[in-house]
Amino acid sequence: MVQPRSPAEAESGAWGAYRWVADGGRRAVGGGLRGRLDALRELIALSRTRLDGRTLEGAGRVLETADERYRLSGEHTVVAVAGATGSGKSSLFNALAGANRSQVGPRRPTTAEPVACVWPGSRPGADGLLHRLGVPAHRRHVPADGNTELRGLILIDLPDHDSSATEHRAQVDRMLELVDAVIWVVDPEKYADAVLHERYLRPLAGYAEVMFVVLNQVDRLPGDAADQVVDDLRRLLDEDGLALGEHGEPGAAVLALSAATGRGVGELREALGQFVAERGAADRRLAADVDAATERLRSAYVAQNGVGLTERARAEFDDRLAEAVGAVATGRAAERDWLRYAEHACGSPWSRMRRWRWRGSRRGAGGFGAGADDGWMTGAGATGAGVGRGEGRAGAGQTGAGRTAEGRPGAARGRRGRAGARWSQDGRAAVGQVCAGHGEEGRTGTGRVRTGRNGAGTEGLTASGRSGRRQGLVERQWAAGHPGAGGAGEVGASAVDGRAAARPVVEHAVRTVAAEAAHGLPAPWAHAVREAADRGAYGLPEALDKVAADAEEALRGGPAVKPRWWTVAASLQGMLSVLQVVGVLWLLGAITGVGDATAWISGLLPAVLGSVGGPALAWMCRVVARGPARRYGQDAERRLRSTAAACGRARVLEPVAAELLRYREVREQYAVASGV
Repeated sequence: MVQPRSPAEAESGAWGAYRWVADGGRRAVGGGLRGRLDALRELIALSRTRLDGRTLEGAGRVLETADERYRLSGEHTVVAVAGATGSGKSSLFNALAGANRSQVGPRRPTTAEPVACVWPGSRPGADGLLHRLGVPAHRRHVPADGNTELRGLILIDLPDHDSSATEHRAQVDRMLELVDAVIWVVDPEKYADAVLHERYLRPLAGYAEVMFVVLNQVDRLPGDAADQVVDDLRRLLDEDGLALGEHGEPGAAVLALSAATGRGVGELREALGQFVAERGAADRRLAADVDAATERLRSAYVAQNGVGLTERARAEFDDRLAEAVGAVATGRAAERDWLRYAEHACGSPWSRMRRWRWRGSRRGAGGFGAGADDGWMTGAGATGAGVGRGEGRAGAGQTGAGRTAEGRPGAARGRRGRAGARWSQDGRAAVGQVCAGHGEEGRTGTGRVRTGRNGAGTEGLTASGRSGRRQGLVERQWAAGHPGAGGAGEVGASAVDGRAAARPVVEHAVRTVAAEAAHGLPAPWAHAVREAADRGAYGLPEALDKVAADAEEALRGGPAVKPRWWTVAASLQGMLSVLQVVGVLWLLGAITGVGDATAWISGLLPAVLGSVGGPALAWMCRVVARGPARRYGQDAERRLRSTAAACGRARVLEPVAAELLRYREVREQYAVASGV
């Protein structure tokens, strides 16, 4: 008997509308086959968005066939008798049935409709199978002798597979896909027929375990000719790739008989009886169907070699993004800025006064616009950092990142503050939003406009990553470091060219990592990996430009924590300056007669000590500052590099890794479905 499935089982979609029960009329599918069918079902579900419907159509039909077959009787085994015109298959059908159930005659084709002979089993259920096969009710018979040796057998006499009627051939092809086993009947004249071997036996070589090949009409062969024909038939079957069941090995059974005389029919009946009693034909047939379906899908799931992104490929991708944002140039500019800050903090008051005076003259000459920052601007600004300006890219006389025409660091006044701390803390959260595709610039190609922080006007960020704000920074620093610089047009063009030049670097990095990830993958999955990389690359240059701009902005205020020795050096410089002033005044008093003329010697010592000690102390501070400055620059480079890498991972590497993980999942399901 059969019982309806529970709602949970019905929802899971396993095995159609019914389940197997221990005392029911159908036998539960073997655990191995059931696991393979479940894996094939999961494989199709995971692949629908990656493979076209035509590729998965055959596997879907196998699942439908399995569901339909297991909904019907498991007590019966359906065996078809197939053969060419005049091979004697209807005569063999009648010999097994014990009566003339199928018409035999000289007219060709004789069998126009399938004829069935059903050996009743212990439970009913044959009608559902016959209805599935399309056997008319008036063509369904029972054996004449009532022999129980073949209990549960449903024997089907098919039309001729080489019939001149097209509908007969189509009916044979359809029913061969639905029966559990096939008895191929050949005769001494047509056993080597190319149509039989090329159209049926060779493509069905994987179904050898549910196949019988019978050489009929051996009574027409004299002497030992029958043995010779059987040997030649075995040779042809071996060339077709059909495994032969010899010496207890699984495969097709090859028999020689004569349906007219009854010679060898008993041997076939005995083999059929054992075959039906095993109740395993349906499982073996469906297992062969799954084998054929998975073999057709092999090229879509089996990679040529190991797949995945290597650490070397990831590192190269990170390096290219670091190159695109100018991480090295930013680090070196930050190092120079640290030295500049140290020089300013540890220099003599006279040197600071000279800088302030020069800055005032530049402002009066219009070197700074109304929107210029009132603080220390770092040399990192001149790198055009971000997607655009790499180290060593000179334009319009600019020699490098943050350097003036004279080769000195081009420092300018800007805002002070704890910018380094903002970069290490708040900056990364903001960068994370940008890298996730939710940054300020978004993904539009129309750009955005907002008011600048210092009244500098509007700021435009377009899909090409050309930031008006970033260009303004370069222009202002160019003006600050180049008193004789011309208009800003050339500078702006240089900055834009730099950013445009970095876009190919990003695109090349994405193409390279996508090619590395897709290498060796089957074509559909390689295409999916490349598409995932392309989707992630959209907006990546703009996101990297934002990352670099934030890094540049964070470096403007200089070190977040000023070293204590700067304060000590500044105090010493003040003391030395006081000595210098006192000594000079003492000397002036001695020279002008205000004081004792012989007291000039007492004033000479503090004057010399103040004049020589200040520059000497400044020189010593520059020497001492090299190590911390180098570490500061390296830290700035490392932060920008890691942030750019995180942006690349979020937009490109993680989607690519997700596609590779999906492929591994379907590859595992394919391995289970194929029985590997």
